[in-house]
Amino acid sequence: MQTIDASILTQVHKPEAESHKGQNGRVLVIAGSQKYHGALLLCIQAVSRIVDMVYVSTTENNWSLIEALKSDIATFISVKPGELEKTIQLVDSIIIGPGLETTNGAGEEVIEENRAFVHDLLKKHPDKKFVVDATALWHVNPDCLHENCIVTPHSREFEEVFKMTPSAEATQKAAESFGGVVVLKGKSDFISDGKKLYENTTGNVGMTKGGTGDVLAGIIGALAATNGNLTAALAGAYLNGLAGDTLFQKVGTFYNAEDLVGAVGEVWKNLT
Repeated sequence: MQTIDASILTQVHKPEAESHKGQNGRVLVIAGSQKYHGALLLCIQAVSRIVDMVYVSTTENNWSLIEALKSDIATFISVKPGELEKTIQLVDSIIIGPGLETTNGAGEEVIEENRAFVHDLLKKHPDKKFVVDATALWHVNPDCLHENCIVTPHSREFEEVFKMTPSAEATQKAAESFGGVVVLKGKSDFISDGKKLYENTTGNVGMTKGGTGDVLAGIIGALAATNGNLTAALAGAYLNGLAGDTLFQKVGTFYNAEDLVGAVGEVWKNLT
C-alpha cells in the first residue's frame, strides 16, 4: 500500500495560459434538497473554484433556494426540468448525491424513486465520469456502477453498498468488482482502482463535522473533469485533508466546512 504525498499534485492538470472558458472543465452537480440545501452549496463552492463551468440540477422543492443563491453566487448555471440530458452531454464529469432528498415535502420516503433515478443515469451514461456520493450511495445497486465511477463512502455507506466490512483490503476488492475507483473515508482514507491501493493520512478530527464530505466530493468531481479518475481521487483526498490540517494548526477544531473550502485554495497555492 502506498501513502499519498504532495507529489500527486504534479500529475494534476493545470490550466494553460492560452486556454479559454470551458477548456478547463465543465461539471454537473445533481444534489441538494429543501432539507439538505447546505450540501449542494458546499459542493458548488468547491467545484467552482477549480473548473470553468458548473451546472446545477436539484429537486423542485429546492428551486426557491436556487433562485435566492443566484443573487449571491454567480458561479453556476441552473438546469431546468427537461434540460438534464442535454446538459449531461455538455459536461466532463457529474457529481450526484450530496444532500439528495430522502423524503418528499410530505415527509414520505422517496427512496425507490431516487434509486430508479440514480440507476437510470448510471446505466444510460457509462461513458461519463460520475462521483457517486452521500445519499446516492444509499440508493445505488453496485451492479449499476461502471468503470467511470468514483464512489466516496464512509464506513456505513461502504458496508451498505458492498456488503463487506470496511477495510483497506475491502476497498481494493470493491473497486475491482466494478472497475472504477473507491474512496473509503475515515481517519485514514483508503483509495483504490482495483489494481493498486493507497492510503491518505492527511486530515484530523475537526473534519468529522457535517459538510466536509460534500467539499471532498466537489474537489474530486472537479478534478475528474480534466484528470483521470484515480488521480482526481488521490489528489482530492490529499488536498481536502491537508486543508483541514492547515486549519487545525491555526484554530484547532474550531472550523467548519465553509472554512475548509477557503483553506483548499491556500494549500493549492503553496503546493503548486
